[in-house]
Amino acid sequence: MKSIFFLFIGLICACCGAQNYIYSNLKAAPMDGGLQMDNYWVWGSSVIKGDDGKYHMFASRWPKFLPFHPGWMIASEIVHATSITPEGPYEFEAVALGNRGTQYWDGRSCHNPKIVKYKDTYILYYMGSTHPFEDVTEDNITEFGLSTKWSITARWGKRIGIATSKSPYGPWKRLNEPILDVKPNSYYSYLTSNPSPLIKSDGSVVLLFKGRSYNQDGIKQSDMSIGVATAPSFDGVYTVQGDEPLFSMERFGEVEDPHLWSDDEGYHMIAKDQRGLITGGKGDGLLAHSEDGINWVIDNSPKAYTKTVKWNNGKTIKQGQLERPFVFVENGKPTHIFFATMDGPGGFGNGTKTWNMVIPLNK
Repeated sequence: MKSIFFLFIGLICACCGAQNYIYSNLKAAPMDGGLQMDNYWVWGSSVIKGDDGKYHMFASRWPKFLPFHPGWMIASEIVHATSITPEGPYEFEAVALGNRGTQYWDGRSCHNPKIVKYKDTYILYYMGSTHPFEDVTEDNITEFGLSTKWSITARWGKRIGIATSKSPYGPWKRLNEPILDVKPNSYYSYLTSNPSPLIKSDGSVVLLFKGRSYNQDGIKQSDMSIGVATAPSFDGVYTVQGDEPLFSMERFGEVEDPHLWSDDEGYHMIAKDQRGLITGGKGDGLLAHSEDGINWVIDNSPKAYTKTVKWNNGKTIKQGQLERPFVFVENGKPTHIFFATMDGPGGFGNGTKTWNMVIPLNK
């Protein structure tokens, strides 16, 4: 199988003063931008401009009586919201992908949406999972946690799939099986998740994804790895390229939430540097580039953003969490970056509120 070559050139520059074109063009974030929803945790957005001239956001939400983590594993649904501007605020329209029953691979949780369009078809990539247990409710919530039957099964069942529609308003046609399954003795033997697709002009697909493998004990899962798969079409067969991931703890550092886009300069990736081994800042964003979406070069100045956000009310705040970066491209140019964010001092258990925010870019 074709090898993946990844030229790593950024470590020395991670702490120097140079800035890449993303970091140096971040503007103030609008306080009323993005998407917030009462009584729900909100996370991870993807935006596309529709034929109606509106901006359509797809995002994850789950009830707030559940803990943020691991509540999303068992009860996340993907919702559709709209705005007349990229910044928002976005208004809820409908649930796009919800609970459809235990028997389906994605029957109990849909998460990590990424929306793209090819010709007249909207394609919604996402992570799905299921479990065969009773619902977690406010009556039995004390029995729920990361090490309980619900979470163990739901995490183990995470896979990548697609839903399609002729309109961003739906209805959405879901598949009865995932498009990217696990593979024994690979870096994605335990789960596949966090899809980030790019559909080329010929209809072929490059798909970045997160994988975990089984540890040697055959029970627990590994740290996160990032891989790349390709397909001849969005509804074709997806083939993982190479036997080694682009990123892993053994290969440059642990990375999560890759987002892929392209412009006249080529392909680009922005992602969360989980431990700060690449950018020098734990949880900061990294930037990389490619000519084909498969062979990647880390930017000479890899830091794309930090968790410290300048807001348009004049305040500068270090967010508790800043994840799921999504670069919105309009007329061939990146114009905005969306993030999932949490208040508080950091750590999923320490926040009281989450929402999807947006930072405009200087044009």
